[in-house]
Amino acid sequence: MVKNARKTRSQVMSKIRGKDTKPEVMLRKALWHKGIRYRKNYRGLPGTPDIVLTRQKIAIFVDGDFWHARGYQDNPGAQVRCNKEYWTRHLGRNVERDKEVNDALTQEGWLVLRFWESDIKKDLSECLRQLEEYL
Repeated sequence: MVKNARKTRSQVMSKIRGKDTKPEVMLRKALWHKGIRYRKNYRGLPGTPDIVLTRQKIAIFVDGDFWHARGYQDNPGAQVRCNKEYWTRHLGRNVERDKEVNDALTQEGWLVLRFWESDIKKDLSECLRQLEEYL
């Protein structure tokens, strides 16, 4: 029984994407339709932002609710029940890394915008409005 659970978990985890997630693609398509051109997964900057507006020096990240501990930044890992020690350490490091990347980009003169995946799915127009405030 344990082997089946591990195999199933492995299959589920292998399907998780780091790039071109549905919310990220939704935001990129909306930007493109508005005539806003961008670079995606730009490796020339710390943290490899999901979307970069190079002329305006804006770096955009689309953060997954689970992977970036939405609602649990003060206590990452509290939302999981199994293997709590591992997930607390793992998700805590993700939150820490987000802060480090924000600081590094800000020091280089970039504006950093972070959108939650669920906010993009629920209200894409509001996310676009927030972005357009800075353009």
